[in-house]
Amino acid sequence: MANFISMKWIGFLIMTVFSSWVISQNPEGFDKMCEGYIKGTVPIAQPAQLKFEMAKNPDLVILDARELEEYNVSHIKNARFVGYDHFKMDAIKDVDKNDKIYVYCSIGYRSEKIGEKLQKAGYQNVHNLYGGIFAWGNASYPMVDKDGNSTTAVHGYNKKWAKWLNKSKTRPIVK
Repeated sequence: MANFISMKWIGFLIMTVFSSWVISQNPEGFDKMCEGYIKGTVPIAQPAQLKFEMAKNPDLVILDARELEEYNVSHIKNARFVGYDHFKMDAIKDVDKNDKIYVYCSIGYRSEKIGEKLQKAGYQNVHNLYGGIFAWGNASYPMVDKDGNSTTAVHGYNKKWAKWLNKSKTRPIVK
């Protein structure tokens, strides 16, 4: 049993280091930009951590706090659209307050705000995906479109934000 636990931690550490390396390969300044917007009021999860959790638990609660246009271009498989501008707590009334919840948006700002609302409502195990779907896509982790088809497209929000998408790993969409 002790060997299994130590192997689990070793795997987690390797994924954390790998995730940090992947994020460091993003366009220069991505971390600095994220740190300017993400305050850390909701525990932060790295993309590799979420991917690891998804492999262990296919029923993991993942919430997409972007707008529907962004979600339709691509989202993390099995993520539930909850939006940001019109977020309503009713969207997650079926989620137990002790369930592990991951929230993401483009980079982590909007998801942190939704995470704060969840915490205030009594949800105990909420995590904000650092770098959002931008970091997820830049790590070449799987995404699906509105029809459930695999895609590398990511809604870049606008030209200013789309520059943070690694064009060798994602297909930025800007409307």
